[in-house]
Amino acid sequence: MMLLLVGGLGGWWFDHWLRRRSQNSLHLSRGGWQMEVQEDDHYRWRGHLEWINPSHRFEVMVPECTVQVKLLSRYDLAGIGVKTELISHHPDAPTRPDGYWLARIIKTRQRIGLEVTVDITGGDLTGLQAAWVQLRYVTYGPGGWVPRYQHIVLPLAFPDPTRTIVSRHTPWRAEILLIRTHLLCHLDDPVAVIKRYAQAHALPGDMVVLGETPVAIMQGRWRHPQQIRTGWLARHLCTFFLPTSSLATACGLQSLIDLVGWPQVLGAFLVGAVAKLAGRPGVFYQLAGEQAALIDDVTGTLPPYDQFVVLGPTRPQTVVGEIKEQTGLAAAIVDVNDLKAVRILAATGDVNLELLTRVLVDNPAGNADEQTPLLLIRPLPPEPKPPEPFTPDYADDPSAPPPRMEDDPDPHGGWRPA
Repeated sequence: MMLLLVGGLGGWWFDHWLRRRSQNSLHLSRGGWQMEVQEDDHYRWRGHLEWINPSHRFEVMVPECTVQVKLLSRYDLAGIGVKTELISHHPDAPTRPDGYWLARIIKTRQRIGLEVTVDITGGDLTGLQAAWVQLRYVTYGPGGWVPRYQHIVLPLAFPDPTRTIVSRHTPWRAEILLIRTHLLCHLDDPVAVIKRYAQAHALPGDMVVLGETPVAIMQGRWRHPQQIRTGWLARHLCTFFLPTSSLATACGLQSLIDLVGWPQVLGAFLVGAVAKLAGRPGVFYQLAGEQAALIDDVTGTLPPYDQFVVLGPTRPQTVVGEIKEQTGLAAAIVDVNDLKAVRILAATGDVNLELLTRVLVDNPAGNADEQTPLLLIRPLPPEPKPPEPFTPDYADDPSAPPPRMEDDPDPHGGWRPA
Protein backbone atom coordinates (compact mmCIF):
# COMPACT_ATOMS: atom_id res chain seq x y z
CA MET A 1 0.00 0.00 0.00
CA MET A 2 2.83 2.39 0.84
CA LEU A 3 4.54 1.62 -2.47
CA LEU A 4 1.30 2.22 -4.36
CA LEU A 5 0.71 5.50 -2.50
CA VAL A 6 4.26 6.76 -3.08
CA GLY A 7 4.11 5.65 -6.70
CA GLY A 8 0.79 7.40 -7.25
CA LEU A 9 1.97 10.64 -5.68
CA GLY A 10 5.21 10.44 -7.66
CA GLY A 11 3.33 9.93 -10.90
CA TRP A 12 0.99 12.86 -10.12
CA TRP A 13 3.92 15.14 -9.29
CA PHE A 14 5.82 14.13 -12.47
CA ASP A 15 2.75 14.75 -14.64
CA HIS A 16 2.17 18.11 -12.92
CA TRP A 17 5.82 19.05 -13.48
CA LEU A 18 5.66 18.13 -17.17
CA ARG A 19 2.47 20.14 -17.65
CA ARG A 20 3.99 23.22 -16.01
CA ARG A 21 7.18 22.80 -18.02
CA SER A 22 5.28 22.68 -21.31
CA GLN A 23 3.16 25.75 -20.57
CA ASN A 24 4.41 28.82 -22.41
CA SER A 25 4.64 32.04 -20.46
CA LEU A 26 4.12 34.49 -23.32
CA HIS A 27 1.85 37.37 -22.35
CA LEU A 28 0.67 40.70 -23.71
CA SER A 29 1.10 43.80 -21.56
CA ARG A 30 -1.61 46.42 -21.02
CA GLY A 31 0.90 49.02 -22.13
CA GLY A 32 0.71 52.78 -22.17
CA TRP A 33 -2.13 54.70 -23.84
CA GLN A 34 -2.63 58.29 -24.98
CA MET A 35 -5.87 60.05 -25.89
CA GLU A 36 -4.94 61.74 -29.18
CA VAL A 37 -8.38 63.18 -30.09
CA GLN A 38 -11.11 64.31 -27.71
CA GLU A 39 -13.86 66.12 -29.59
CA ASP A 40 -17.62 66.02 -29.22
CA ASP A 41 -17.94 63.71 -32.24
CA HIS A 42 -14.56 61.91 -32.29
CA TYR A 43 -12.40 60.17 -29.69
CA ARG A 44 -9.14 58.40 -30.46
CA TRP A 45 -7.03 56.36 -28.08
CA ARG A 46 -3.65 54.91 -29.13
CA GLY A 47 -1.93 52.20 -27.10
CA HIS A 48 1.61 50.81 -27.19
CA LEU A 49 1.61 47.22 -25.92
CA GLU A 50 4.26 44.49 -25.88
CA TRP A 51 4.47 40.76 -26.45
CA ILE A 52 6.81 39.44 -23.76
CA ASN A 53 8.35 35.95 -23.87
CA PRO A 54 10.37 35.49 -20.66
CA SER A 55 11.25 31.86 -21.45
CA HIS A 56 14.89 30.98 -22.12
CA ARG A 57 13.93 27.63 -23.73
CA PHE A 58 10.80 27.91 -25.86
CA GLU A 59 9.79 30.04 -28.80
CA VAL A 60 6.06 30.77 -29.06
CA MET A 61 3.94 31.55 -32.12
CA VAL A 62 1.01 33.97 -32.23
CA PRO A 63 -1.20 32.79 -35.11
CA GLU A 64 -4.26 34.90 -34.15
CA CYS A 65 -4.95 38.29 -32.61
CA THR A 66 -8.20 40.26 -32.65
CA VAL A 67 -9.52 43.30 -30.78
CA GLN A 68 -13.06 44.20 -29.71
CA VAL A 69 -14.37 47.30 -27.93
CA LYS A 70 -17.36 47.52 -25.60
CA LEU A 71 -18.60 51.06 -24.89
CA LEU A 72 -20.10 52.00 -21.53
CA SER A 73 -22.66 54.78 -21.53
CA ARG A 74 -25.69 55.98 -19.62
CA TYR A 75 -27.48 56.61 -22.92
CA ASP A 76 -28.37 54.76 -26.10
CA LEU A 77 -25.38 53.97 -28.34
CA ALA A 78 -27.32 54.31 -31.61
CA GLY A 79 -25.31 56.21 -34.21
CA ILE A 80 -21.95 55.66 -32.50
CA GLY A 81 -19.32 53.62 -34.38
CA VAL A 82 -16.01 52.08 -33.32
CA LYS A 83 -13.05 51.31 -35.58
CA THR A 84 -9.92 49.50 -34.36
CA GLU A 85 -6.54 48.78 -35.89
CA LEU A 86 -3.68 46.48 -34.89
CA ILE A 87 -0.21 47.54 -35.99
CA SER A 88 2.54 44.99 -35.40
CA HIS A 89 6.14 46.10 -34.89
CA HIS A 90 7.48 42.60 -35.47
CA PRO A 91 10.57 42.88 -37.69
CA ASP A 92 9.73 39.69 -39.64
CA ALA A 93 5.93 40.06 -39.95
CA PRO A 94 4.80 43.65 -40.54
CA THR A 95 1.16 44.67 -40.65
CA ARG A 96 -0.69 43.93 -43.89
CA PRO A 97 -2.85 46.68 -45.44
CA ASP A 98 -5.84 44.31 -45.67
CA GLY A 99 -5.85 43.73 -41.90
CA TYR A 100 -4.91 40.03 -42.13
CA TRP A 101 -2.94 38.90 -39.07
CA LEU A 102 0.28 37.18 -40.10
CA ALA A 103 1.39 34.44 -37.69
CA ARG A 104 4.36 35.69 -35.69
CA ILE A 105 7.13 33.91 -33.80
CA ILE A 106 8.19 35.47 -30.50
CA LYS A 107 11.67 34.16 -29.75
CA THR A 108 13.10 33.42 -26.33
CA ARG A 109 13.67 36.48 -24.13
CA GLN A 110 12.14 38.68 -26.82
CA ARG A 111 9.85 41.69 -26.52
CA ILE A 112 7.86 42.79 -29.59
CA GLY A 113 5.72 45.91 -29.82
CA LEU A 114 2.04 46.00 -30.79
CA GLU A 115 0.18 49.24 -31.49
CA VAL A 116 -3.59 49.48 -31.05
CA THR A 117 -5.78 52.40 -32.14
CA VAL A 118 -9.41 52.85 -31.14
CA ASP A 119 -11.46 55.45 -33.04
CA ILE A 120 -14.94 56.29 -31.75
CA THR A 121 -17.17 58.50 -33.89
CA GLY A 122 -20.76 59.71 -33.66
CA GLY A 123 -22.99 62.71 -33.39
CA ASP A 124 -22.49 63.37 -29.67
CA LEU A 125 -20.05 61.33 -27.61
CA THR A 126 -20.26 63.32 -24.38
CA GLY A 127 -22.49 60.69 -22.78
CA LEU A 128 -19.86 57.94 -23.03
CA GLN A 129 -18.18 56.80 -19.83
CA ALA A 130 -15.49 54.31 -20.84
CA ALA A 131 -14.25 51.92 -23.51
CA TRP A 132 -13.52 48.31 -22.56
CA VAL A 133 -10.87 47.01 -24.99
CA GLN A 134 -10.63 43.21 -25.22
CA LEU A 135 -7.73 41.60 -27.07
CA ARG A 136 -7.98 37.90 -27.85
CA TYR A 137 -4.85 36.14 -29.07
CA VAL A 138 -3.70 32.56 -29.46
CA THR A 139 -0.33 31.21 -28.37
CA TYR A 140 0.96 28.11 -30.11
CA GLY A 141 3.94 26.14 -28.88
CA PRO A 142 4.85 23.32 -26.47
CA GLY A 143 1.53 23.78 -24.64
CA GLY A 144 -0.49 23.46 -27.83
CA TRP A 145 -3.16 25.89 -29.09
CA VAL A 146 -3.96 28.15 -26.12
CA PRO A 147 -6.44 31.08 -26.39
CA ARG A 148 -5.53 34.01 -24.15
CA TYR A 149 -6.90 37.45 -23.39
CA GLN A 150 -5.87 40.92 -22.32
CA HIS A 151 -8.27 43.60 -21.11
CA ILE A 152 -7.85 47.37 -20.96
CA VAL A 153 -10.32 49.95 -19.62
CA LEU A 154 -10.04 53.48 -21.03
CA PRO A 155 -11.97 56.44 -19.53
CA LEU A 156 -13.96 58.66 -21.88
CA ALA A 157 -15.60 61.11 -19.43
CA PHE A 158 -13.64 63.41 -17.13
CA PRO A 159 -15.65 65.35 -14.50
CA ASP A 160 -14.84 68.98 -13.86
CA PRO A 161 -12.66 68.93 -10.71
CA THR A 162 -14.22 72.17 -9.50
CA ARG A 163 -17.80 70.83 -9.58
CA THR A 164 -17.63 67.30 -8.20
CA ILE A 165 -18.20 67.81 -4.49
CA VAL A 166 -21.09 66.36 -2.49
CA SER A 167 -21.06 67.22 1.21
CA ARG A 168 -22.56 65.28 4.10
CA HIS A 169 -22.46 65.93 7.82
CA THR A 170 -22.13 63.21 10.42
CA PRO A 171 -23.06 63.09 14.10
CA TRP A 172 -19.34 62.73 14.89
CA ARG A 173 -18.49 66.40 14.32
CA ALA A 174 -17.07 65.80 10.87
CA GLU A 175 -17.98 66.68 7.31
CA ILE A 176 -17.62 64.18 4.45
CA LEU A 177 -16.84 65.48 0.96
CA LEU A 178 -17.54 62.87 -1.73
CA ILE A 179 -15.35 63.49 -4.77
CA ARG A 180 -16.34 62.15 -8.16
CA THR A 181 -13.60 61.14 -10.63
CA HIS A 182 -13.35 59.58 -14.07
CA LEU A 183 -13.42 55.80 -14.29
CA LEU A 184 -10.01 54.88 -12.92
CA CYS A 185 -7.75 52.43 -14.74
CA HIS A 186 -4.18 51.12 -14.86
CA LEU A 187 -3.02 54.40 -16.43
CA ASP A 188 -3.83 56.37 -13.26
CA ASP A 189 -1.71 57.08 -10.21
CA PRO A 190 -3.22 57.72 -6.73
CA VAL A 191 -1.15 60.85 -6.12
CA ALA A 192 -2.02 62.35 -9.51
CA VAL A 193 -5.73 61.60 -9.03
CA ILE A 194 -5.75 63.32 -5.62
CA LYS A 195 -3.90 66.34 -7.01
CA ARG A 196 -6.40 66.61 -9.85
CA TYR A 197 -9.68 66.14 -8.01
CA ALA A 198 -9.19 66.62 -4.26
CA GLN A 199 -6.31 68.91 -3.40
CA ALA A 200 -8.04 72.14 -4.50
CA HIS A 201 -10.93 71.43 -2.11
CA ALA A 202 -8.82 70.40 0.89
CA LEU A 203 -8.34 72.55 3.99
CA PRO A 204 -5.70 72.22 6.72
CA GLY A 205 -6.58 69.27 8.93
CA ASP A 206 -8.51 67.34 6.24
CA MET A 207 -7.94 63.62 5.70
CA VAL A 208 -8.08 62.13 2.20
CA VAL A 209 -9.42 58.57 2.05
CA LEU A 210 -9.16 56.09 -0.83
CA GLY A 211 -10.94 52.77 -1.17
CA GLU A 212 -8.71 49.72 -1.43
CA THR A 213 -10.38 48.53 -4.66
CA PRO A 214 -9.70 51.78 -6.62
CA VAL A 215 -6.06 51.64 -5.51
CA ALA A 216 -5.79 48.02 -6.68
CA ILE A 217 -7.39 48.94 -10.02
CA MET A 218 -4.86 51.74 -10.54
CA GLN A 219 -2.10 49.23 -9.78
CA GLY A 220 -3.45 46.92 -12.49
CA ARG A 221 -4.35 44.17 -10.02
CA TRP A 222 -7.46 42.83 -11.77
CA ARG A 223 -7.89 39.71 -13.89
CA HIS A 224 -10.70 38.41 -16.02
CA PRO A 225 -11.83 34.83 -15.24
CA GLN A 226 -10.72 33.95 -18.79
CA GLN A 227 -7.15 34.68 -17.69
CA ILE A 228 -7.25 32.46 -14.58
CA ARG A 229 -6.31 28.80 -14.90
CA THR A 230 -8.07 27.05 -12.07
CA GLY A 231 -6.49 23.99 -10.49
CA TRP A 232 -7.89 20.94 -8.71
CA LEU A 233 -7.44 22.48 -5.26
CA ALA A 234 -9.30 25.70 -6.09
CA ARG A 235 -12.17 23.89 -7.78
CA HIS A 236 -12.79 21.67 -4.74
CA LEU A 237 -11.95 23.88 -1.73
CA CYS A 238 -14.08 26.79 -2.97
CA THR A 239 -17.24 24.74 -2.29
CA PHE A 240 -16.60 24.95 1.47
CA PHE A 241 -16.82 28.75 1.66
CA LEU A 242 -20.01 30.73 2.23
CA PRO A 243 -21.74 31.81 -0.99
CA THR A 244 -21.17 35.49 -0.08
CA SER A 245 -17.39 35.00 0.11
CA SER A 246 -15.17 36.06 -2.80
CA LEU A 247 -13.38 32.73 -2.34
CA ALA A 248 -16.52 30.69 -3.02
CA THR A 249 -15.67 30.38 -6.73
CA ALA A 250 -12.80 28.51 -8.34
CA CYS A 251 -11.41 31.68 -9.96
CA GLY A 252 -11.60 33.68 -6.73
CA LEU A 253 -9.79 31.03 -4.71
CA GLN A 254 -7.28 30.37 -7.50
CA SER A 255 -6.39 34.07 -7.42
CA LEU A 256 -5.42 33.67 -3.77
CA ILE A 257 -3.47 30.48 -4.51
CA ASP A 258 -1.55 32.30 -7.26
CA LEU A 259 -0.64 35.03 -4.77
CA VAL A 260 0.47 33.05 -1.71
CA GLY A 261 0.90 29.47 -2.97
CA TRP A 262 -1.18 26.33 -2.51
CA PRO A 263 0.65 25.07 0.65
CA GLN A 264 -0.35 28.17 2.63
CA VAL A 265 -3.95 28.06 1.39
CA LEU A 266 -4.32 24.33 2.08
CA GLY A 267 -2.70 24.63 5.52
CA ALA A 268 -4.91 27.60 6.43
CA PHE A 269 -7.98 25.70 5.27
CA LEU A 270 -7.21 22.58 7.36
CA VAL A 271 -6.33 24.54 10.50
CA GLY A 272 -9.30 26.87 9.98
CA ALA A 273 -11.69 23.94 9.63
CA VAL A 274 -10.54 22.46 12.95
CA ALA A 275 -10.74 25.87 14.63
CA LYS A 276 -14.25 26.44 13.29
CA LEU A 277 -15.39 23.10 14.74
CA ALA A 278 -13.94 24.29 18.05
CA GLY A 279 -16.01 27.50 17.88
CA ARG A 280 -13.35 29.87 16.50
CA PRO A 281 -14.39 31.13 13.03
CA GLY A 282 -12.17 33.34 10.90
CA VAL A 283 -8.89 31.49 11.49
CA PHE A 284 -8.52 30.72 7.78
CA TYR A 285 -8.36 34.43 6.89
CA GLN A 286 -5.77 35.03 9.62
CA LEU A 287 -3.49 32.27 8.31
CA ALA A 288 -4.07 32.68 4.57
CA GLY A 289 -2.71 36.24 4.53
CA GLU A 290 -4.11 39.74 4.18
CA GLN A 291 -5.10 39.27 0.54
CA ALA A 292 -7.62 36.55 1.46
CA ALA A 293 -10.00 39.17 2.88
CA LEU A 294 -9.32 41.80 0.18
CA ILE A 295 -10.12 39.89 -3.02
CA ASP A 296 -13.31 41.06 -4.76
CA ASP A 297 -14.83 38.45 -7.03
CA VAL A 298 -17.06 39.09 -10.05
CA THR A 299 -19.90 41.56 -9.23
CA GLY A 300 -17.79 43.00 -6.40
CA THR A 301 -17.32 46.50 -7.81
CA LEU A 302 -18.59 48.95 -10.45
CA PRO A 303 -18.80 48.23 -14.24
CA PRO A 304 -16.85 47.11 -16.14
CA TYR A 305 -14.73 45.85 -13.25
CA ASP A 306 -17.72 43.87 -12.04
CA GLN A 307 -16.66 41.34 -14.70
CA PHE A 308 -13.22 40.88 -13.12
CA VAL A 309 -11.57 39.43 -10.03
CA VAL A 310 -9.94 42.43 -8.31
CA LEU A 311 -7.11 41.68 -5.90
CA GLY A 312 -6.17 43.75 -2.88
CA PRO A 313 -3.68 46.60 -3.33
CA THR A 314 0.02 46.14 -2.85
CA ARG A 315 2.30 48.43 -0.77
CA PRO A 316 -0.59 50.46 0.74
CA GLN A 317 1.64 52.09 3.37
CA THR A 318 4.01 53.28 0.66
CA VAL A 319 1.09 54.76 -1.29
CA VAL A 320 -0.21 56.83 1.65
CA GLY A 321 3.35 57.95 2.39
CA GLU A 322 3.74 59.24 -1.18
CA ILE A 323 0.39 61.05 -0.93
CA LYS A 324 1.47 62.77 2.29
CA GLU A 325 4.86 63.70 0.87
CA GLN A 326 3.56 65.16 -2.40
CA THR A 327 0.27 66.75 -1.31
CA GLY A 328 0.71 67.41 2.42
CA LEU A 329 -2.61 65.69 3.19
CA ALA A 330 -3.18 63.08 5.85
CA ALA A 331 -4.12 59.93 3.92
CA ALA A 332 -5.62 56.50 4.49
CA ILE A 333 -6.55 53.45 2.40
CA VAL A 334 -9.59 51.61 3.72
CA ASP A 335 -11.78 48.59 3.04
CA VAL A 336 -15.43 49.40 3.83
CA ASN A 337 -18.62 47.51 3.03
CA ASP A 338 -22.36 47.79 3.63
CA LEU A 339 -22.13 45.43 6.63
CA LYS A 340 -20.68 48.24 8.78
CA ALA A 341 -17.20 46.70 8.65
CA VAL A 342 -14.32 49.18 8.42
CA ARG A 343 -10.74 48.03 7.92
CA ILE A 344 -7.92 50.55 7.69
CA LEU A 345 -5.17 49.04 5.52
CA ALA A 346 -2.74 51.93 5.82
CA ALA A 347 -2.69 55.47 7.21
CA THR A 348 -0.25 58.28 7.79
CA GLY A 349 0.61 59.15 11.38
CA ASP A 350 -1.61 62.25 11.49
CA VAL A 351 -4.86 60.38 10.71
CA ASN A 352 -7.43 60.26 13.52
CA LEU A 353 -8.18 56.52 13.32
CA GLU A 354 -11.07 56.62 15.81
CA LEU A 355 -12.87 59.44 13.98
CA LEU A 356 -12.18 57.80 10.60
CA THR A 357 -13.72 54.49 11.71
CA ARG A 358 -16.85 56.16 13.10
CA VAL A 359 -17.37 58.29 9.99
CA LEU A 360 -16.95 55.38 7.56
CA VAL A 361 -19.07 52.80 9.36
CA ASP A 362 -22.12 53.70 7.21
CA ASN A 363 -20.08 53.41 3.99
CA PRO A 364 -20.79 56.92 2.68
CA ALA A 365 -18.98 56.30 -0.63
CA GLY A 366 -21.20 53.33 -1.49
CA ASN A 367 -20.39 50.03 -3.18
CA ALA A 368 -22.31 50.53 -6.44
CA ASP A 369 -21.53 52.82 -9.40
CA GLU A 370 -21.35 56.10 -7.46
CA GLN A 371 -17.83 56.58 -8.87
CA THR A 372 -16.67 58.49 -5.78
CA PRO A 373 -13.43 56.67 -4.88
CA LEU A 374 -12.08 59.70 -2.98
CA LEU A 375 -13.35 61.18 0.27
CA LEU A 376 -12.23 64.21 2.20
CA ILE A 377 -12.96 63.90 5.92
CA ARG A 378 -13.04 67.33 7.56
CA PRO A 379 -13.13 67.43 11.37
CA LEU A 380 -15.42 70.20 12.59
CA PRO A 381 -14.69 72.44 15.60
CA PRO A 382 -16.37 71.44 18.86
CA GLU A 383 -19.82 72.82 19.54
CA PRO A 384 -19.85 76.14 21.45
CA LYS A 385 -20.29 75.86 25.20
CA PRO A 386 -23.86 76.40 26.41
CA PRO A 387 -24.50 79.72 28.22
CA GLU A 388 -23.99 79.77 31.98
CA PRO A 389 -27.14 79.24 34.06
CA PHE A 390 -29.14 82.39 34.88
CA THR A 391 -28.48 83.94 38.31
CA PRO A 392 -31.42 85.95 39.71
CA ASP A 393 -30.72 89.47 40.95
CA TYR A 394 -31.95 90.97 44.28
CA ALA A 395 -35.28 92.11 42.94
CA ASP A 396 -36.12 88.60 41.75
CA ASP A 397 -34.84 86.75 44.80
CA PRO A 398 -35.40 88.38 48.23
CA SER A 399 -32.91 85.97 49.79
CA ALA A 400 -30.12 87.26 47.54
CA PRO A 401 -27.86 90.03 48.92
CA PRO A 402 -28.69 93.57 47.84
CA PRO A 403 -26.36 95.24 45.36
CA ARG A 404 -22.90 96.08 46.78
CA MET A 405 -23.46 93.87 49.84
CA GLU A 406 -21.29 90.97 50.94
CA ASP A 407 -22.39 87.41 50.23
CA ASP A 408 -22.43 86.37 53.89
CA PRO A 409 -25.29 87.86 56.00
CA ASP A 410 -24.75 89.74 59.22
CA PRO A 411 -25.17 87.40 62.18
CA HIS A 412 -27.48 89.96 63.81
CA GLY A 413 -29.71 90.15 60.73
CA GLY A 414 -29.54 92.00 57.48
CA TRP A 415 -26.46 92.27 55.24
CA ARG A 416 -23.13 93.91 55.78
CA PRO A 417 -21.96 96.59 53.31
CA ALA A 418 -19.44 95.39 50.78
